[in-house]
Amino acid sequence: MRRISATLITGRSLGQGIGKEYGKFSEKYLYVARSCEMNPQDMKDLGVKRGATVRIKSKFGEIAARVTDPTQDLPPGMIFMPYGLWTNILVDPDTEGTGMPSFKGISVELELSEEKSEEPTFPVPEKIAQPARTEGAKLVKNVVCPFCGCLCDDLEVAIQNGKITSVENACILSLNKFLNYERERIHSPIIRDGGESRTVSLEEAVDRAAEILAESNYPITYGWSTTSNEAIRIGVELAEVMGGVIDNTTTVCHGPTILAEEDVGVSTCTLGHVMHRADLIVYWGSNPLQSHPRHLERYSVGSKGRFRKSRGDRTMVVIDVRKTYTGRVADYFIQVEPNRDYELLKALRVAVRGDALEQDVVAGVSRETIEDLADLMVGCEFGTLFFGVGLTMSTGKLRNVSEAISLVTDLNAWTKFTIMPMRGHFNVAGANMVLSWQTGYPYAVDFSHGYPRYNPGDTSIIDILSRKESDAALIIGSDPLSTFPGRIAESLSGIPIIVVDPHRTQTSEKAKVVIPSAPVGIESEGTAHRMDGVPIMLRKLVDSPNGIRSDAEILLMMLERLKAMKGLN
Repeated sequence: MRRISATLITGRSLGQGIGKEYGKFSEKYLYVARSCEMNPQDMKDLGVKRGATVRIKSKFGEIAARVTDPTQDLPPGMIFMPYGLWTNILVDPDTEGTGMPSFKGISVELELSEEKSEEPTFPVPEKIAQPARTEGAKLVKNVVCPFCGCLCDDLEVAIQNGKITSVENACILSLNKFLNYERERIHSPIIRDGGESRTVSLEEAVDRAAEILAESNYPITYGWSTTSNEAIRIGVELAEVMGGVIDNTTTVCHGPTILAEEDVGVSTCTLGHVMHRADLIVYWGSNPLQSHPRHLERYSVGSKGRFRKSRGDRTMVVIDVRKTYTGRVADYFIQVEPNRDYELLKALRVAVRGDALEQDVVAGVSRETIEDLADLMVGCEFGTLFFGVGLTMSTGKLRNVSEAISLVTDLNAWTKFTIMPMRGHFNVAGANMVLSWQTGYPYAVDFSHGYPRYNPGDTSIIDILSRKESDAALIIGSDPLSTFPGRIAESLSGIPIIVVDPHRTQTSEKAKVVIPSAPVGIESEGTAHRMDGVPIMLRKLVDSPNGIRSDAEILLMMLERLKAMKGLN
């Protein structure tokens, strides 16, 4: 049987994002999440065609995936799969003391599988048909989108008979979130015990959740990036009362970024500064046209600012391991070899300082290209480097980010340059902010000693579950059984789980207690922080079904019950 070796890159895609908003158990999501994009030559070498099934093996697991044509330019020897339930089985759970597993640059082997793969009976989602706005609908302007860290605040939402009927100015991901928010909803609290599940009242579910947390020796709470700052504040107090750990999704996205900023500082700005002043935009290890579709339009090369008024006033550079959609529209695309960003950043710093590079090629990039990029950076008037999890999830992790920040520091000796991470969830920045205000630390905060302790790689949730130290988990607006490495998800599924979430997920299906909540920015209001740290208020647009309450209200009830059980006032 033919077999090839490859490097697996996981990441977000438009199809995955659309499918997720359609429902984690929908055919659309499951089809995209289990699809493997391959280079045409690799497909030929392996003897597979579109629609065939391949077995993909790493040192940590094995999966079957459906082969699809590449939607982006993949070099030979590289495959791409959306970040999710199947790919994470292949991921190394070791965080190397950072709290962050390596979700990118994974060495795998592929072989043809005898399993049959059927083509879907529906088109893979690229667009969604938006209903026409009906006469008499209520129009709400300047609505904030609760999807990604851009928090676009110019949406116009039409509401009729208490339902959202159309949305203007939204990207494809935002549109799907608003029009599909009622799909796969959890409508009533659920308690599972002894293999049976039953629908209960909110009060009974909260009481049972509080009992589990009160009886736990080392509980963990995780998520917090798709809820409001007000809910997160209550969550911090809840973690302190229960004597456990509060961690957020930063730990598996930009946790290494925060560690790097703590080491070397950061030269940053707001997105407004970029929109008005930046003439050079660099995207490194990021594909915003799929993960943050309006970022270019609103804040960087496509925006109309006070001093930079058109695309012609700006230059765009994309640096990535594959030529993504964003790379195709860039003025310059530079392809770096997987897991070698650190070397390229080091070489670029050498060139910026005016020193000679000894190697002809560094990380797959020629010396001439590195020197030309250095000249472009030094010669700009105001540059910004946006970087994604392509740096934080691959070999080097926080050291990659430290070098990127140091590169920006070097550039500020010549010109004005700033750097900013591309934050994913709409309030992951807010989760860091609130934890920092309340505890002094941004994530992975441990209250088991009676005071806040912070040591990512030790107090981060991946490492705690890897050591099997926790005996209960409270999950807020997240699906870790789908997003954690397979071995970590297995450890989590072995302890009692409490889930507070508007929608069904893999995690909610395994939870002992499930409490439905009202999604922030749609059925409840609250504050969130944009990726640049600017706080923005999200409004309530429609009423919740069946009296479902907000995360903040549910958590406050849980906190009061827990305090009463522990004899605290």
